[in-house]
Amino acid sequence: MDVAQAWLPRRMAAVEDRLRELAAGHGEPLRGEAAATLEAGGKRLRPLLVLLCAGGDAGRDAERAAVAIELVHMATLVHDDVLDQAPLRRGRPTVVARAGRSVATSVGDLLFARAFAELAAAADDGVRRVALLADAATALARGELAQRRDAFDVTITAERYLERCTLKTARLFECACQIGNAERDPELAAFGDQVGLAFQLLDDVLDVSGPPERTGKARGTDLLDGTVTLPFILARERDPGLATFDLRGLDEAGAAALCDRIAATGALDEVRADATDRVESAKHALAGSALDSDRRELLALVADGVVERYA
Repeated sequence: MDVAQAWLPRRMAAVEDRLRELAAGHGEPLRGEAAATLEAGGKRLRPLLVLLCAGGDAGRDAERAAVAIELVHMATLVHDDVLDQAPLRRGRPTVVARAGRSVATSVGDLLFARAFAELAAAADDGVRRVALLADAATALARGELAQRRDAFDVTITAERYLERCTLKTARLFECACQIGNAERDPELAAFGDQVGLAFQLLDDVLDVSGPPERTGKARGTDLLDGTVTLPFILARERDPGLATFDLRGLDEAGAAALCDRIAATGALDEVRADATDRVESAKHALAGSALDSDRRELLALVADGVVERYA
């Protein structure tokens, strides 16, 4: 950590400044809504992974890659809220709730466009980085379509769920590790994949366990949207009545009661254990990486932090 303090806070601050700069352009109402999306915060985990995989000696292009990853992530959140008609994200009104579907869709499109423009301005290795991000963005779209196809289907398998998680979450984590690493270390892809899956598993646990003041949304929001996640799937194996449960009839009170029913089966502990195992797999992948020991240690700390955040 002492080594990282010499460069990491400064580089993360530069990424944040660039995000604000990009959000400030393009006129109203896009400027205001893009800025509000940025100001809603977030863990900035993906740009952090980019910078750690790039290292302290990396140039301006690493910061551009970190900015691009976060812009794509922000764009997907805005578009997801449009599809779900979500009223809140991180405890604040969503763009679609404040400004309507047309403006929200345009804000998401703007963020996507700015991400690729940022990468295109890179002086070195720009073609590879654009290709990596484009591939990840395509996976995000495929994952979203799969989730829409599976909506309200309480019979989906754990394998199908993990396939969606890989596309919608893990691929962008994997991309963050690859896009930041000029040496093209293949072990970093495996690290990003497992950390991304662990992150999604624990996020789905939090959707069931809450509380709303921590998550910024109602318990069981995924269930209200018809999204069946691993806690429900594992609970279904222990509580057979869930196999015929009609999610379409849920309201917020019903979703909270269903969350209690899922938690009572012990499924949440099983999902947490799965996530912890994936973090250990991610750290094991790092052992074969060509990165220096300082960066491997920092990445391992980030992986552990994913679990600790949900403890």
